[in-house]
Amino acid sequence: MKTSDLLVACLEAEGVEHVFGLPGEELEDILFSLADSPIEFVPVRHEQGAAFMADVHGRLTGDAGVCLSTLGPGATNLMTGVADAHLDKSPVVAITGQGSRERLHQESHQLLDVVNTFAPITKWNTRLDDPAIVHESVRKAFKLAELEKPGATHLELPEDIAAADSADEPIRPRERRVRRAAPDPGAVERAVEVLAGADRPLVLAGNGAVRTRAAEQLRAFVEGLNAPTVATYMGKGAVSDADEHSLLTLDSGTESQAERVIDRADTVLAVGYDIAEHDPENWNPDGEKRIVHLDFEPAEVYEHYVPEVEVVCDIAAGLEALCAADLDPTGDDWYADLRQALATDVTRAPTEDEPLSVRRALPIVRDVLADEDVLISDVGSHKMAIARHYPTYEPNTCIVSNGLASMGIAVPGAVAADLVTDGNVVAATGDGGFLMNAAELETAGRLGCSFTVLLFNDDDYGLIREKQSAHRGGAVGTALGNPDFPAFAESFGVSGHRVDSWDDFRETFAAAVASDDLSLVEVPLARVDDR
Repeated sequence: MKTSDLLVACLEAEGVEHVFGLPGEELEDILFSLADSPIEFVPVRHEQGAAFMADVHGRLTGDAGVCLSTLGPGATNLMTGVADAHLDKSPVVAITGQGSRERLHQESHQLLDVVNTFAPITKWNTRLDDPAIVHESVRKAFKLAELEKPGATHLELPEDIAAADSADEPIRPRERRVRRAAPDPGAVERAVEVLAGADRPLVLAGNGAVRTRAAEQLRAFVEGLNAPTVATYMGKGAVSDADEHSLLTLDSGTESQAERVIDRADTVLAVGYDIAEHDPENWNPDGEKRIVHLDFEPAEVYEHYVPEVEVVCDIAAGLEALCAADLDPTGDDWYADLRQALATDVTRAPTEDEPLSVRRALPIVRDVLADEDVLISDVGSHKMAIARHYPTYEPNTCIVSNGLASMGIAVPGAVAADLVTDGNVVAATGDGGFLMNAAELETAGRLGCSFTVLLFNDDDYGLIREKQSAHRGGAVGTALGNPDFPAFAESFGVSGHRVDSWDDFRETFAAAVASDDLSLVEVPLARVDDR
């Protein structure tokens, strides 16, 4: 068979069902090999969208999503989504085509050194410059992408190698998950000593608590210790926000009730915490809090994050060991008042005289969506409101990019989510992020997707305006002009709506989510300076 046939057979062996990408001349053999495969090649409208689809697929399933592009501009367009997967710890395998090897030693049309370009944003990448290495390289790419901590890997396939003959067979994975050994007993004993000595312990749930499927063990530990918990934005849902111990995220609430509890805490158990998400200086400015670090890898060296003990192991196994220590539960008198105030605040529905806003829309969104439904948040001022004030009850049901934090992820991310989840999917986005990958509405319609785009429109890069206004008293370069969004949606065959009141929003959004249609609901907002 051709080497491109072997490559596709290797993808089949890895359980791949979709490859997201754009066609290109150097991909011809790969595309025709995919055509003869049960794997569905999903042509998208921009390579960035393909990478975001692979990114969200990997995050929701734990299995590497696959994106495909041609050489040169195709590969560079792919980079933003690959980098997002890299910093968000999402398993992705990116495949790029390349010209024939006889022209790689000299200046050539569309030729870039893609392997070295991708090196800083991948765990591992290589050029497949010999048919004999393809089966091993594909297996390695998937193994490393999915291995804790997961991330992106990359394979480049020159077109002459793709067309060459191969007699190899795929290396089939014998075990899809590699689980580390139990934690070191001495580290657990020391962690128990630190936690037992705490008067006001706090649990900080990071991305790793969700990513490693350790929510059950984390919830049991929090219940046993009777400790409050806060999440990073990507740790939302590890502990249900309906739980009396949850204070949502690190900076949730009016006057930030969560921050006030963190200020009171004397000890922090950080579970699967990545400092790329939230700078520890924000919650440990004096460096005085006692910290227990529980994660698959040792802690990053940083003056505001110096753990007294590091329990480096499988996160679920570490939590089970801490639960087995049967620590005495703490009293809740130091955080219960703020928990109650926070719970009241985030569930309060708007009154009809309040202007339309992201903040007050969220209780309605939460009421419409079931616990298992998935909300994909784009990046912008609306993301901050969602991260802080949208109660999340199950892991991986509120997807927030907070490592690279790239705009444009919501619509392509919703395409991927719709393909792999059974519940309803909502893409929450602003007007800025939406138009970056709005063309993927055509992809969604072609695939028969039925998610809802919830579009908050302030004709502005609102988060940047907010920060500039706070720093300078005004804003520069943030104002936007926009199309008629419902008409824009209708031009793609998408049901488009614009609301003008809270009653209208409740009715329109609920109907859109309940329908089998691909829908867009626009919520017009005032600019921050006009509020």
